[in-house]
Amino acid sequence: YCATKHAVDAITKGMQIDLVDTAVRVSTVDPGMVETEFSEVRFRGDKKRAKTVYQGLRPLKGDDIADAVLWVATRPPHVNVHQVLIMPTDQASATIVNRK
Repeated sequence: YCATKHAVDAITKGMQIDLVDTAVRVSTVDPGMVETEFSEVRFRGDKKRAKTVYQGLRPLKGDDIADAVLWVATRPPHVNVHQVLIMPTDQASATIVNRK
């Protein structure tokens, strides 16, 4: 997972450099904890276990990420948002989460 994330970051930065003389804009949206069906798939259909991933915090929803993507895509032509890091307020980093 970490290697893949790094590869996406490296490819994105390379594309930003390679395409600087074009009108193509390259951005990444990096979300924190988003409540999706991923946890249910991860735990092979165990819905109870999947719910514990988000227990005690208010995770992002898919609509939150969609809003961020729409915002990035609708900037004026001379604006490129290189990266958006979006986290729920209960999450400070990948490993630091405030569970109530």
